Amino acid sequence: MKSVAMGQYYAAESPIHRLDARTKVVLAILYIVLSFVCTNVLSFALLLVSGIFVILMSCVPIKIVLRALKPIIIIIIITAFINIFMTTGESLLFEWKFIKIYKEGLFNAAFMAVRIIIMIIGASIFLTYTTTPIDLTDAIERLLLPLKKIRVPVHEFAMMMTIALRFIPTLVDETDKIMSAQKARGVDFESGGLIKKAKALIPILIPLFVSSFRRADELATAMESRCYHGGNGRTKMTVTHLRAADLFAFFLMTALGASIVIFNILNIGYTM
Repeated sequence: MKSVAMGQYYAAESPIHRLDARTKVVLAILYIVLSFVCTNVLSFALLLVSGIFVILMSCVPIKIVLRALKPIIIIIIITAFINIFMTTGESLLFEWKFIKIYKEGLFNAAFMAVRIIIMIIGASIFLTYTTTPIDLTDAIERLLLPLKKIRVPVHEFAMMMTIALRFIPTLVDETDKIMSAQKARGVDFESGGLIKKAKALIPILIPLFVSSFRRADELATAMESRCYHGGNGRTKMTVTHLRAADLFAFFLMTALGASIVIFNILNIGYTM
């Protein structure tokens, strides 16, 4: 559990860290959208190379980025197997009874795995790793500000999202402590079948829920004691402005999107 790094901020001095938080939110959304636009090998390769470039520019160690992928390894494997065995095509590679594996299935499995990895890397680098929770709250609130005209509680929505991201590492640490305490009392989480392992999680889930509700109550009390009453009448201590670096980042993302579209039109290599 300690290896889970999702939701943690990594302090560093890098061009990505210095970008405006609103810019990083928009770039993360565009990067995720581009992962769905890719349809062939070249476009996926270009997007993957750009992801590696962003990681290097952010000064976040590769091993920390890979830790964010650990919780979704099972999802990636299941998605890959579904695409391998459920996709049909013209090039049959293996057949045994009712099991058939096509070349198209292998390519689709690889594409889906890369797509999930790219989405996680994009969201992690542009948001949680390089943006503090406070900056992320302000960015989401400012981007959703037009919805306030139709009485959408923008500030409260942004606050809830940021609190949820902030408490992911806290809940992970709490889970690790509970598991260690239960192991010291003789609870076995590894042996047995699936049903036995599921029953062994009950001594973890109940204390975790109790701890989560207690932390939520303490947070609500702390916010009330500081006279927090939402976004009405609140002013910003720091007013952010878009700079040349933000505009250049938008230009690079636009160039990346245009290149991917061109590769899709050229239709070079295997296409989904």
